Amino acid sequence: QVQLVESGGGLVQAGGSLRLSCVASGRIFSVMGWYRQAPGKQRELVATIDREDFTNYASSVKGRSTISRDNAKNTVYLQMNSLKPEDTAVYYCTGRTPPLGNYWGRGTQVTVSS
Repeated sequence: QVQLVESGGGLVQAGGSLRLSCVASGRIFSVMGWYRQAPGKQRELVATIDREDFTNYASSVKGRSTISRDNAKNTVYLQMNSLKPEDTAVYYCTGRTPPLGNYWGRGTQVTVSS
């Protein structure tokens, strides 16, 4: 079965850093990425990366975050620096391989305090 498991979330002060990890199993994904969802708000894209390391970032995190992947380990990472309270959300890992749809992890909580 296909599974994505996130880790690395936690509570940090504004200006701090976190590194999220997502280990995938059961499938090799063409594109992997991160989305986030704050309470009462819709899910939004954070960043994506393909197997050639082409990346895409939401404007809200560009310059503060770096997405990377280790294809041998089937793992994707999100390094987040200069965190802001508005970054507080549940962060979800996703994987996609055409023609199949997206697969999702259960999420990891990121809370940024001031």
